[in-house]
Amino acid sequence: MNHVTPPACVALALVLLAAIGCGGGGTQTLTVFADASLTGTFGSLGKTFEAAHPGVAVRFDFGGSGALAQRIVRGAPTDLFAAAGTAAMRESGAPSPRVFARDSLQIAVPKGNPAHVTNLKDLTAPGVRVALCAESAPCGAGARTALAAAGVTVTPVGPDQNGPDQNGPDQNGGERDGAKALAKVRLGEADAALVYRTDIRAAGAADGALEAVDLAGTSGAVEDYLIATVPGTERLALTREFVDLVLSNEGRKVLAAAGFTPVTG
Repeated sequence: MNHVTPPACVALALVLLAAIGCGGGGTQTLTVFADASLTGTFGSLGKTFEAAHPGVAVRFDFGGSGALAQRIVRGAPTDLFAAAGTAAMRESGAPSPRVFARDSLQIAVPKGNPAHVTNLKDLTAPGVRVALCAESAPCGAGARTALAAAGVTVTPVGPDQNGPDQNGPDQNGGERDGAKALAKVRLGEADAALVYRTDIRAAGAADGALEAVDLAGTSGAVEDYLIATVPGTERLALTREFVDLVLSNEGRKVLAAAGFTPVTG
């Protein structure tokens, strides 16, 4: 017996097939390698990007810029790289990077600055206890450069004080990150901490417990942040749109709120 399929059923079947063909597994993933210091800002921008791009998921891999660059060189799959410092970006091989923000070293001191620290040389005054980040952290690498340029050597307070590195902070004696270094100032275990402005902002300096001493004009006190598309990406259009968001007024507001100095470069 022959069965004739009603035209309405045929039409419905065609619609369902089209939906399966066009919409099945329709989510795209944009992978972004970014320096750990961008966790808060890029996390926020990622949500904004996803809201404006239905079907697109932004996956972040945060870490040290140098380590991320090495992974890119070894072929780790990613679409975008946002790095702290030109050296890591250069190592990654990503072409035509754009500077989108800068961060500045500052000296964090307790309210009232009881040790009267006003510059890097004051960190060597007798009795002044200084907290530094480990060299592997952005604030540690920046501090090392600035201290070396100023000809200043300090021995950081910490659980492991093996003596200062003659070119800057002692990696073994340094704190893991800016938050740890700032905690020593808050707890009265240090009179000053050499960290980035964003570290102080993230630690909630607005509560009045900490004050910041600017180091304007100090060599090595400013770190550029760069972003670039990684060669070989299959999501070139999405990478360009994400970079546009970072450089937009909205992106600048998010970066500024975190303590960065936005740059449209």
